[in-house]
Amino acid sequence: MKRRLFLLVITLAVALSPCRAQSATSTAASPTATSQTPPAQAQRPQPPPPVVSPDVRPDGSVTFRFRDPNAKEVGLNLEGTAQPQPMQKDDQGVWSVTTQPLAPDYYGYTFVADGVSLVDPSNTLMKTNLLFLSNMVHVPGSPPPDWESTDVPHGVVHHYFYHSAVVGDDRDYFVYTPPGYDPKARTTYPVFYLQHGYSDGADGWTQVGRANFILDNLIAQDKVKPMLIVMSLGYGAPEVLHRGPGAFRDTSLIQRNMDRFGEALISEVIPQVEKNYRVKADREDRALAGLSMGGAESLYVGLNHLDEFAWIGAFSAGGLGDNYATEFPHLDSSVNSQLHLLWIACGTDDRLIEPNRKFREWLTSKGVQHTDIETPGMHTWMVWRRNLIAFAPLLFQKQTN
Repeated sequence: MKRRLFLLVITLAVALSPCRAQSATSTAASPTATSQTPPAQAQRPQPPPPVVSPDVRPDGSVTFRFRDPNAKEVGLNLEGTAQPQPMQKDDQGVWSVTTQPLAPDYYGYTFVADGVSLVDPSNTLMKTNLLFLSNMVHVPGSPPPDWESTDVPHGVVHHYFYHSAVVGDDRDYFVYTPPGYDPKARTTYPVFYLQHGYSDGADGWTQVGRANFILDNLIAQDKVKPMLIVMSLGYGAPEVLHRGPGAFRDTSLIQRNMDRFGEALISEVIPQVEKNYRVKADREDRALAGLSMGGAESLYVGLNHLDEFAWIGAFSAGGLGDNYATEFPHLDSSVNSQLHLLWIACGTDDRLIEPNRKFREWLTSKGVQHTDIETPGMHTWMVWRRNLIAFAPLLFQKQTN
């Protein structure tokens, strides 16, 4: 019995000895393993703080900032100014400039870094355009100007797409319906066909011009008759856009652009609008106006189709040429009984002021009654928003201007 107990103790001792040795070996090796752990990686440099731009101050001045440490020269190209404003660089590589107090409005702008036009990466408010991408800065006013979104009833902007058999492409147009418009009601409305300028899309008057907000506010103030606004694509010959501004030197192309625009408007857009909306389908209740290229198109199409339009306007019209007798062969004093309003406006600092004055002088020589409007400003949206605010209340009134 004692012999069995002795053998059992010996057996257990032998069985446990490798575990103890392994434990001792692991314990002894652990300091060596710890000493071989690589040192902690150095912390990565912190990214620079975000750039705040644009920074609108209470007095209406705006600070613009742009980070470009490697640039040698950076300037601010602000809508409504003739030359880029130089910017100064700090020790962090951020360029900045602060403007004088600006009048309440929306201003387009870009940066020019070493001769290259660049958008502001710190600003998500973009100025839509088919050729020239830029940002916008909003300088608010008190009380809010008519282009602001205010606490009044708002209309609705509808977006349509269709295939143009006249032009041979797929295109779009927008329709603004005023607050309270009911497609099932018996009320019918006049229609204002409002055209964009060169390089803009059909959305130019809503995205940048803010025409829908302007009409909302004017209607709430009882300054205008409730109306629909139709904003269609102004390129009767799309190649005029593809060629860039130099296309205006090609007189045959410009003529084709205006001819096909007018045909598409009268034979395609107007019938669609009058089919889908409760509108008055007669010339007495149709107006046509536009800015820049759209202003020239409005004059050309409107004055040559007085059976379609009784109210015509042009804001900084450009692209007519100067052979007026050929472009308007039937225009004389006899049209005064048909025209309820011919309203021609341009900014005094606009490069197109002289062509507009020349055209108005020709109208006077032909005995055509018209309203001449000259306001301060360049070829900018700040002028055209105010043109729309002044022009819209004159439409569809019983007394002609």
